[in-house]
Amino acid sequence: MKIATYNINGVKARIETLCGWLETSRPDVALLQEIKSVDEAFPCSAIEDLGYRIETHGQKGFNGVAILSRLPLEDVARGLPGDGTDEQARWIEATVIGERAVRVCGLYLPNGNPVPGPKYDYKLAWMARLKRRAEDLLAAEEPAVLAGDYNVIPQDEDAARPDAWRKDALALPASRDAFRRLLNLGLTDAFRARIQQPGHYSFWDYQANSWARNDGIRIDHALLTPQAADLLQDCWIEAEMRGREKPSDHVPVWIDLDA
Repeated sequence: MKIATYNINGVKARIETLCGWLETSRPDVALLQEIKSVDEAFPCSAIEDLGYRIETHGQKGFNGVAILSRLPLEDVARGLPGDGTDEQARWIEATVIGERAVRVCGLYLPNGNPVPGPKYDYKLAWMARLKRRAEDLLAAEEPAVLAGDYNVIPQDEDAARPDAWRKDALALPASRDAFRRLLNLGLTDAFRARIQQPGHYSFWDYQANSWARNDGIRIDHALLTPQAADLLQDCWIEAEMRGREKPSDHVPVWIDLDA
């Protein structure tokens, strides 16, 4: 089962980019972030024509997540548990029925800037809720994948210029500590399980010629429960997508599970 997480940065603005990628790369499951569309306006027909089932959790103009799957989906849930007042569309999960059932959770974690301030407080509170949901998934002792745009640079080697991010919400010690607490629960960072070297990024800003200079950061992650980690065959970043016409500022991150 090949699963890719991809912050598309506006599904309607990049529908041709998305459909071209789906047609050529053919993920079994694609977890999208920043679709920036209400559910009713999501461009379903072009994607369904490529053989994908679609589940969305949208929001007008901002945020929004989706699951696209060539495999059956069951038990779809929307919204990260723990705060009934949170109206931001940042979490969707479902069980994918392949040779083995895998729970997939697509997430768009808050950016948190500017700091200090309410946006950063919201980021840390959201990460605390994420930890509680991860604890429940771990307690189920089943294969589960928590993948998406985490808006966290876990370590200095995940940035081309780490000093430039010292005071940014993506790399502050509290952000990194919250991410580390997820790993300490027993989750596996799929990419670092396969590749330990620095210099691998999933995001390049549109400004300052960042792509050409490879001035990137790694903020798109797939965390696996032990049962999913046991199935991991490979993980890679599809960096070349950043150089295509009308790209997102993020690129897909893939995992291949024996499922």
